[in-house]
Amino acid sequence: MYKRELLKGNTETLLLSLLSEDPKYGYLLVKEIESRSGGYFQVKDGTIYPALHRMERGELLESSWDSSNGQTRRVYSITPKGRYFLQTMIEEWGKFCRALSLIMESKKVKLD
Repeated sequence: MYKRELLKGNTETLLLSLLSEDPKYGYLLVKEIESRSGGYFQVKDGTIYPALHRMERGELLESSWDSSNGQTRRVYSITPKGRYFLQTMIEEWGKFCRALSLIMESKKVKLD
């Protein structure tokens, strides 16, 4: 199981990445994260909704009510500002992973 701190710092990037494909409601985002990670990430509503609301206040995404399929749901979609933020985070993530790999590649940990 992963350390929650690792996901916590990347929740916004993860959500924006999913929303960059098409608008989604909160429960679908939870299910998509679980499904696409092969069950590795199991995110709770208490993590997703505060992040969605925070990103909406920051104008990284916007929401609207959808009543199709007989249920009323709040649907979230990414804004141009959110797309720009996502792109910068993807670039930063690549740099971070490369730097981390440079340090860790040379290490062989003894278990003795």
